[in-house]
Amino acid sequence: MSGIKNILFDLGGVFLDINYQLTEKAFIDLGITDFDQRFNQQFSNTLFEDLETGKIDPETFYHRFRTETGTSLTNKAIETAWNALLLDFPAERLEWLQQVGEKYPVYLYSNTNLIHYQCFMKNFEETFAGKNFNDYFRTAYYSHELGLRKPYPASYTKIMELEKLNPAETLFIDDTLKNITGAKEAGLQTFWLQPGMVLQELEL
Repeated sequence: MSGIKNILFDLGGVFLDINYQLTEKAFIDLGITDFDQRFNQQFSNTLFEDLETGKIDPETFYHRFRTETGTSLTNKAIETAWNALLLDFPAERLEWLQQVGEKYPVYLYSNTNLIHYQCFMKNFEETFAGKNFNDYFRTAYYSHELGLRKPYPASYTKIMELEKLNPAETLFIDDTLKNITGAKEAGLQTFWLQPGMVLQELEL
């Protein structure tokens, strides 16, 4: 990593701890025993992507979810299980982020959806005395607002264009390899935050 002038961060698994198994278990408890298979296949590659790119609203997602799973679950039951994977924001990572933000312009790019967004933003505000997570960044980009998602190279290029950044001077940090690959294809420098690595030990 050399010539870095800007840093673009992922959210889940970087600043926000997540556990997909908790959502899988929550849906199994609701009677959807094949949720993991459906999740990985992304409901014929449309339902989750449509939600994450803002093509459908939560109400439409809940309706299509019931149709796909053949269940009559309430919106609230689906929402609660869907949000079960969202854990906490370790304070030491935020302190580190603040320090890094004093040295570099920092940005955020997360694949998420309005349901998760509203949940983790509320949790953050309650945990950190009314603070807004987005205030840590020059700009925070969320896939459901951007209309694009990782790992598509065009999504990184779009952010570079919006912020007028040189991808060769921008470091992207993510915990998912396919997202790292997409960023590389878009010309960004990358760092893959693998299991067991400590974000705060990254020298920038």
